[in-house]
Amino acid sequence: MAGPSQWLAGARPRTLLASVSPVLIGIGSVWRAESPPLWDRAGLALLVALALQIGCNFANDYSDGVRGSDQTRRGPTRLVQSGAASPGAVKAAAWTAFGLAAAAGAVLVWLTGEWWLLAVGAAAIAAAWFYTGGKHPYGYSGLGDIGVFIFFGPVPLLGTAYTQHLTVTWQGVVASVGVGLLGCAVLMANNLRDIKADKQAGKITLAVKLGDSKARSLYAWELWLAIACGAACAIGRPPVLIVLLMAIPVARLASAVSADDPDTRGDGLIRVLSRTTQVEFGYAVLLALSLADLGLLEHS
Repeated sequence: MAGPSQWLAGARPRTLLASVSPVLIGIGSVWRAESPPLWDRAGLALLVALALQIGCNFANDYSDGVRGSDQTRRGPTRLVQSGAASPGAVKAAAWTAFGLAAAAGAVLVWLTGEWWLLAVGAAAIAAAWFYTGGKHPYGYSGLGDIGVFIFFGPVPLLGTAYTQHLTVTWQGVVASVGVGLLGCAVLMANNLRDIKADKQAGKITLAVKLGDSKARSLYAWELWLAIACGAACAIGRPPVLIVLLMAIPVARLASAVSADDPDTRGDGLIRVLSRTTQVEFGYAVLLALSLADLGLLEHS
């Protein structure tokens, strides 16, 4: 039986900043001096996002494990593939996490009175499960990046913002595109590492479809377009330009990966994935803080 440390590793904690980031920006995008954050709702939104991603991680572990597509993968050992936990136990862990997300989401919906949001939550759980689960997983057909963009970008960011004060801002919409692109870059770094293994297993990711060279170029474009989205949010709000500080680590990552630097091959892509997640979190913190209007500056 897997021990606590193995279950913790199976939840892939290093990737969870990808869930925290859109929630932070969502809070910052509607934070005003006269309308401070509702921290109970913010905490519930964060719990929903984290539980959904943990559930998705366990669901991927289960589905890829029973299909055998994890047998030659690089990166951290997975629970089913390694035999550390039974497929049934990992599947139960996934649905336990989804259940926690559903419960937290239901409380959040009850607090807002916006019952239509239940449908959004159900769609998020379905997207998490059918990414690699079911008879025709969309993650095996090159559509995983679309799912990641939607459910790690606009849905959590705008959902968090809306459940605060039942409003969203145009900066929030633009920022949701940026953080969604960074979520796709995280996924691309992961899939670049596994192109050969995924192709052999019949898992046709976007990276497999494009091939190594084009996938690396797309990764760089995703990073730079995210920076452009962040900068665009500075229209009418100059402090947001602080997000351009992230152009420094983005330039290093984008140039190294697109140039097929030796440090970005094989297991080196594990470090790229980790650094991309860190860039996304830094981007989120800077945007959240600079979008929050605390009445410290006068606006025309």
